[in-house]
Amino acid sequence: MSYVNHFQHADDVIAHLNTVMPTIADPLLQAKYVGFVSVAAVTVYEQAVKEIFVDFSRRKHKVLGNFTEAYFHRINGKIKIKVIHDEYISKFGDKYQKRFKKKLEQTSKSYLAANRRDLKSSYSNLITWRNDFAHEGKINSTTTYREVVQAYEDGKEIIHCLADTMTR
Repeated sequence: MSYVNHFQHADDVIAHLNTVMPTIADPLLQAKYVGFVSVAAVTVYEQAVKEIFVDFSRRKHKVLGNFTEAYFHRINGKIKIKVIHDEYISKFGDKYQKRFKKKLEQTSKSYLAANRRDLKSSYSNLITWRNDFAHEGKINSTTTYREVVQAYEDGKEIIHCLADTMTR
C-alpha cells in the first residue's frame, strides 16, 4: 500500500464535514470538529510515516523490514519534525538526515513563496491541536475549521518530503 492511501480516511471525513460545517451555528460544536479533524489528520500522518519507513526497510532487507515494522508499531503521535529527523531518520544514517533536511527546507521555502504559509508551522500546529484535544480535552476556540483543514493539507507536504527522502 502506498503511504498516500492513508490520507483517504481524513480526506473523506473532511469532505463530509465540508458539507456539514456551514449549517452548524454553535461555535462550541464547531470547535469540537476542529479537534476531531486534527485527530483524524495526525492519525493518518502517523500511518503514513510508519508506511514510509517500513516500505523503505523492506526494500533494503526483509529482516530490516520486520524490525522496522515492530519498531514503529506504536509511535502514538510521536511524529514531530524533530522526532522524525533526530530519532527515526537518524537510525538509517546521516545521508538520509541531510537529504530530509535539504528537501524540507527547499519545499518549505517554495511553499511559503507560493502560498504565504509555513509548512513546518502548519504541521506543528496541527500536532499541538491534536494533542490538546485528544490528551487534555482542550477545545481550541481560536482555530477555525478552515485553518485546521488547511494545516492538514499543508502538513501533507512534510510527509511527501519524508517519502522522497526515504528512497534508495
